[in-house]
Amino acid sequence: MSNPIRVLVIDDEPQILRALKTILTARQFQVTTASRGEEGLALAAANPPDAIILDLSLPDMDGFKVCEQLREWTQVPIIVLSVRDSERDKVLALDKGADDYLTKPFGVEELLARLRVALRHAAQTREKTQLTTISAGPITIDLARHVVTRNGDEVKLTATEFKLLGYLAAHAGRVLTHQAILSQVWGPDDADHVEYLRVYMRLLRKKLESDPDQPEYLLNEPGVGYRFVTDE
Repeated sequence: MSNPIRVLVIDDEPQILRALKTILTARQFQVTTASRGEEGLALAAANPPDAIILDLSLPDMDGFKVCEQLREWTQVPIIVLSVRDSERDKVLALDKGADDYLTKPFGVEELLARLRVALRHAAQTREKTQLTTISAGPITIDLARHVVTRNGDEVKLTATEFKLLGYLAAHAGRVLTHQAILSQVWGPDDADHVEYLRVYMRLLRKKLESDPDQPEYLLNEPGVGYRFVTDE
C-alpha cells in the first residue's frame, strides 16, 4: 500500500483548518495544520510535506515571507489561499515561489483539482531532470538539441524564441510571472519590459498553435504571466 500524500495547511482561521483537515482526510490525504507562519515552517522542516496550502494573512508573519523562506530549501508545491484578490498580491505570491493562487471563498472541488495538478506537476518536474524532450500535443521540444517540431516538421525558432519556449516548457503547468520570465530570458535589466514578452509570445503562438488567437498550449494568465501546458 502506498504512503498517503502529506499536506500541510497553514492558516490562522480555525474553521478553515477544521474544514480542510476533514475534506482532505476524507480523500485519503494525511493532513497537518499550523495556525502561525513560524509553526508552519518548523513543521515543514521537521516532516517535509508533499504539498502546502498557505494563507497570506498570518498573525506572526506575512505569508509571502513564509513562501520565500520555504523556497530557500524546498520545491514542494505551494497553493496560496487568500481573501486578497488583487492582481498585485497574486503576482507577488507567484514571484515568491507559489505554484498557484486561489481566492477565498473557494470551491472544494476546485481546490482539490488544483492540488492534484500541483502534485502532478511536481512529479513531472522531478522526472524532467532526467528528460531532454517535452511534448505538448503536436509540439515536441528537444531541449538538448534545441530542436522544436510540430506534427513532425521542424519549426525554425530564433535563439530568443527558443530560450523563452524552453523556459516555459521546463516549468510546464506552473504560472510564470512576466517579471520572472523577462528576468530569465532577457535579463534583470529588462524585467519591466512586458512588451518584449507580448511580441515574442505572439510569434511563438503563430509558429506553434493551430489557432494563435485561441492557444491550447501557450496560455495567458491575465495580468500575471503565462503558463505552458503539456500532455497530461
